[in-house]
Amino acid sequence: MAFESLSAFLAMGGHGVYVWASWGLTGALLLGVVIHARAERRALLRDLRRRARREQRRDASTPDPHQEGPARES
Repeated sequence: MAFESLSAFLAMGGHGVYVWASWGLTGALLLGVVIHARAERRALLRDLRRRARREQRRDASTPDPHQEGPARES
């Protein structure tokens, strides 16, 4: 075994503070990336839903020029 005890493992020969701080910082940054990606995805989906609703309202309010309407007198 590389270390004689758990405390020796945590101390890492006097370098434990730097080793565990770097692990903690890396974990925190990775967690931040995941949280940010999820928030961006939610915002993108919300924006796409909003755009789809806006287009549906616009299409419903403007008449389709290809549909037959009342006959015009010439």
